[in-house]
Amino acid sequence: MRRSSSATDAPDNEAGIKTLRSLWPYLLEHKRRVLLALLCLLGAKGASVGLPFILKYIIDSLDSGRANIVVGLPLALLLAYGAARLGNVLFGEVRDALFGRVTERAMRRIGLQAFQHLHSLDLDFHLNRNTGGLSRDIERGLSGISFLMRFMVFNIAPTLLEILMVISLLLINYSLWFALITFIAVVLYVAYSVVATDWRTEYVREANRADSESNTRVVDSLLNYETVKYFTNEEYEAQRYDADLARWERARRKNRLSLFVLNGGQALIVALAMTSMMILAAQNVVMGEMTLGDFALINAFMMQLFMPLNFLGFIYREMKGSLANIEQLFVLLRRTSQVPDKAGAPDLRVEQGALEFSDVHFGYSAQRPILQGVSFRIEPQRKVAVVGGSGAGKSTLVKLLFRFYDVNGGAISVDGQDIREVALKSLRSAIAIVPQDTVLFNDTIYENIRYGCIDATEEEVWRAIRMAHLERFVQHLPEGVNTLVGERGLKLSGGEKQRVAIARAILKNPPILVFDEATSSLDSKSEQSVLKAIQEVSQGQTSLVIAHRLSTIIDADLIVVLQEGKVVEQGTHAELLARNGVYANLWRIQQREDTEAPAVRPEKEDSGEDYSTPK
Repeated sequence: MRRSSSATDAPDNEAGIKTLRSLWPYLLEHKRRVLLALLCLLGAKGASVGLPFILKYIIDSLDSGRANIVVGLPLALLLAYGAARLGNVLFGEVRDALFGRVTERAMRRIGLQAFQHLHSLDLDFHLNRNTGGLSRDIERGLSGISFLMRFMVFNIAPTLLEILMVISLLLINYSLWFALITFIAVVLYVAYSVVATDWRTEYVREANRADSESNTRVVDSLLNYETVKYFTNEEYEAQRYDADLARWERARRKNRLSLFVLNGGQALIVALAMTSMMILAAQNVVMGEMTLGDFALINAFMMQLFMPLNFLGFIYREMKGSLANIEQLFVLLRRTSQVPDKAGAPDLRVEQGALEFSDVHFGYSAQRPILQGVSFRIEPQRKVAVVGGSGAGKSTLVKLLFRFYDVNGGAISVDGQDIREVALKSLRSAIAIVPQDTVLFNDTIYENIRYGCIDATEEEVWRAIRMAHLERFVQHLPEGVNTLVGERGLKLSGGEKQRVAIARAILKNPPILVFDEATSSLDSKSEQSVLKAIQEVSQGQTSLVIAHRLSTIIDADLIVVLQEGKVVEQGTHAELLARNGVYANLWRIQQREDTEAPAVRPEKEDSGEDYSTPK
């Protein structure tokens, strides 16, 4: 089975550059805001660099005793110092407020794009995905985008600019040694941060991988809550989850220890650089070549320089992790569907609703052929049933009709139009299905039915409810059609869910209806009720019925018998019985099974049962 992509695979340099390029258009969408934010950034940096100079003049003024003679000078400097501090903070806040909308809009746009793209991918991708891990990939990717866009624009470039400004000012105003020590310290700091961060990236990836796996385990176990309970495997599930958490714990421990090594090395470089600068500055003060104000300026510059530089180390570490997370999100966005919508494809035009399978060949893999030359035609407004044993390829026909997969050979056409040549949305809009296993949204009955046509009026929804024989059932519920059905519709019985699916299909009102073994899991009472609804709904529409129970399709205009992926018989119920072939044999077997089977207790369809708790 194909493994779902995870946000744990760190990108190489080329992939990282590609990711940054992918983000660039989202910045350009708000050029004016970005420009204003950059101007605020320059204002904040100007105030930040000016602070040590103001502090120097204040200290020199106080040290020389001029404060007693010219009272206004230190007061003005002190006011200027306060204004510079305030300006530094205010410029920073305005900058963040301006750029915040840019990052939030980018996160919204990319999040929506990822959601839409997931729905555009083929069925094979969704059959192999890990839902929990995938959701964390998207979550981490969006968080990484926020971090990367903000700090790449407002911390990395400004910090490098501030380093150049400080080194230049030290070189102009003081000894070459001050600038040289600062330059060497910065180079060592950056080099060590890069090497150490690259070394520990594997531990970050390992922690992310363990996080995705543990989250996948939780989601999968909770989705299969009933199965866990049926087999009393709560302890087994807990043990498997604990094993995943143990891997996460070990990965986090390695991550934490590697972070200690990184931070410790950075702190050592900063301490050595600042100590060297202070010793050199103190010597110059003793020798009379520098004032106490100069000493304070050097100290303030070094603190001011290494604080953002230390932050730059943190940013680089986080950027590596963010790029890894973002890259997985963009890898997902770059993934293409195996069943693409043809460029410029016209919409399907359904005039009569004739449906034809012509020499259809298909297999989920080259080693597993399913359909081998299947051909049959459904005339407009006729009902055709497809029957056969398990694995004969019946439900595969439905997947091919909806173009969840493309045929390997042959063609499927609607009114003479090859479904591969028309727009996917128009094709699927022309077909409604009542599936074998109806899965509902965790919403009300009303909203689940209205999902068939989201623009339908209340009157149209109630008409569909009545046609699906649901009216009596919903009237017995305390909250009526506003009753919540629970996750995947677990609060409803099989027959109730099937009739909700029928009502949804009625509301869609398409020219083609598909019933995929819609009664195979129902008891006799439920089956008769659902069959009655199906017969009423399918009148005047082209219907394809995938059937397991032959008694449900004896009224079909044509019955197609599949065996090992091939059509072995076609005809009406009476014709096939008279032929005494495969169909007749299946009929006799099912009749015997029905005779020998014990009575089945009907489901409580219309009992007015309380649905406030799951069954």
